[in-house]
Formats: sequence, structure tokens, C-alpha cells
Amino acid sequence: MENWTDQQLFALMKEKLYTGVICDSMDDLGYRNQAMDEHIRPLEDGVVVVGRAKTILAADVYHIHENPYEMEIKAMDSIAPDEVVVVCTNKSRNNGIWGELLSTAAKMRGSSGAVIDGLIRDTRQIKKLGFPVYCTGYKPVDSRGRGIVIDYDCVVEVGGIMVHPGDVIFADSDGIAVIPSSQLLQTVQNALDKVERENHTRTELLEGKLLIEVYNKYGVL
Repeated sequence: MENWTDQQLFALMKEKLYTGVICDSMDDLGYRNQAMDEHIRPLEDGVVVVGRAKTILAADVYHIHENPYEMEIKAMDSIAPDEVVVVCTNKSRNNGIWGELLSTAAKMRGSSGAVIDGLIRDTRQIKKLGFPVYCTGYKPVDSRGRGIVIDYDCVVEVGGIMVHPGDVIFADSDGIAVIPSSQLLQTVQNALDKVERENHTRTELLEGKLLIEVYNKYGVL
């Protein structure tokens, strides 16, 4: 896997892995706090999102700036294929920062999805678009005069986790895992090994074997 492209590796991860085994693998590597807060949930269940983190930092404001969308537009137009947009709003309840048009712009740039530590709007249109979005809730207000993007491609804290640009986001119905870029290959290799052992465990349990027998053989639970 060392010579694989991101696209090849992400396709394998999406097919074979899930957040639980990703987090277990990072536990074994000493990274025990890599799952985002449970309140960030998918707009629609059943999606799996994998990609490099495209980080965006926003802050609440209480007046309308002269050009309130300037940095936001620059950030969105710089999205690369297979990136996951990761937006820090500092848990804003004031700002409906993400909606249909940003989802459309991100999708057309090749983004895999978006993770927002705050509120979104236009949920019906986003679902119709088929663009995966994770958020903490919904509020039908524009960001203008309520929040503003102040930086991007910077370190952000989202869901209680420090996310660096280029870290790998793996999200499914159970939650969102953040894989440090330096640990990606080892995490994936360990996760694939555990999935194989889990598959053997499941098969033998379905054959009627005792859990202790199977656990002693494969070491997973």
C-alpha cells in the first residue's frame, strides 16, 4: 500500500473498514482520542466518507462585514478532489454556516463530504444533491452578519479533536474518526488485519463455538 494513491487507498478503506475498527487500530498505536464528539451526526445514515481534511476556521460576528464571504469563497474554490471539508465554528449556535450552495460547490470540486461542528440549513436540497454532510443541528439562517470564515488550511478543533490539514477523515453512521497523516498506512494495515480476524470470529460464533474459544484463537471482541 505504500505506493498506492490516495484514491486507491480511500476506495479500499471505504469498502473494507468502519469507524470502530479504525479507532481500535489507532488505540493500539497510542492514539486513543481520535473520535469526534458524538453530537456531530450525519444528515443521512448509511454514508461512508473518506478523504484528506480541508480545514476551515470560522468565528461568530455580530455585524455585517464589508465583504462577508471573501475568505469563505477562497477556501471553497481551493478544495481538491477527495478532500473532506472540516469546518470549525467553535460550536456556534448563531451561525448557519453551511447549506445547499456550499455543498454544491464542494461536490463540484470533488469533495467527499463535509463535517461541520455547528449548524447547517437547506437540508432537503442537500439530501437531494447527495452530498454527505455531518453537523450538530439545523438552523435556517444565513452566515452573513452572524459568522465569518477567518482562515483555512490551518489547524482546527472540531468535535473535540485537533484536525491538521491533510489528516484523514473516516466517517460513517457511528461517527467520525480522525487519522493523523503520519499514521495512515499503519492504521489501515492494522484495521484490515483486525477485520479479517473479526470475520473468522463471526463465522465460528455462528457455527456455535463458545466466545472464549474464539476469543482465545483470534483475540478480538
